[in-house]
Amino acid sequence: MPELSDTATTALTITGLAVITIVSRGLFLLPERQVPIPEWLQRGLKVAPLAALSAVIVPEIVMTQGQLISTWQDARLPAALAATLWYIWRPGVLGPLLAGLAAYLPLRLIAGW
Repeated sequence: MPELSDTATTALTITGLAVITIVSRGLFLLPERQVPIPEWLQRGLKVAPLAALSAVIVPEIVMTQGQLISTWQDARLPAALAATLWYIWRPGVLGPLLAGLAAYLPLRLIAGW
């Protein structure tokens, strides 16, 4: 069997991913009537984005190179706390982001944490 070039492999991969995405998302558009979803699944789908975001963010905050951080002098911890407190005070996206950066940058750049 002839070997594919890097360009052909890349094109084939992108095409395959596009087809999988269209098919998997398009299946929800095919039924003409609404598909009944059990109540337990509806409740689970409401918290799925939060669970997915937590699964990505929490390891980034508490781990370095696959190991739990061993010191409290890590700029990510006060930044996460500042962002959380800001969100509790005023929910939104930009406020917590700026609060977290305001805590993170001085500790990281000036204090060297």
